[in-house]
Amino acid sequence: MKKIMDSHGEYLIRLAYFYVKDWATAEDIMQEVFISYYRKSAQFDNRASLKTYLSKITVNKCHDHLRSWKNKRSLFSNGIGSLISSGKSPETILEQHTNRGNLTNKILELPIKYREVILLFYYQEFTSKEISELLNCPENTVKTRLRRAKDLLREKVDLKEWEGMQDE
Repeated sequence: MKKIMDSHGEYLIRLAYFYVKDWATAEDIMQEVFISYYRKSAQFDNRASLKTYLSKITVNKCHDHLRSWKNKRSLFSNGIGSLISSGKSPETILEQHTNRGNLTNKILELPIKYREVILLFYYQEFTSKEISELLNCPENTVKTRLRRAKDLLREKVDLKEWEGMQDE
């Protein structure tokens, strides 16, 4: 189990982070993934690679977390608390947020259905077929989401950042 955790742990934390946007939560999800795998390792039948199997569990755990009431309540209270405690005006906070120019932040701003395909395709180098299996959706849906995600990103980033995303 330690060997599997060492070889896949960092990747799974990064994958979870792109969904939940919080490192501590991503680490918690990764631990849940390994607990689930440990409990159900006999069900793994080697049809897909172990990386794909663990990725699937991670994506499902992230979706569960994002749907949970605890997460929604935490996001609301943290958002209000940070506005009040920062001492900055909402206009200043909005301006700082708007001025973030790097591509990673722009990807994190995308809706989850677009963010996940961009992450899996460009950062994790999954094929559209592998992504469709991982997300349980048709391959053409994955391709459509990729195109729409790139269109949304094109609106958000400058030309230099965009050039790296042009080749599909």
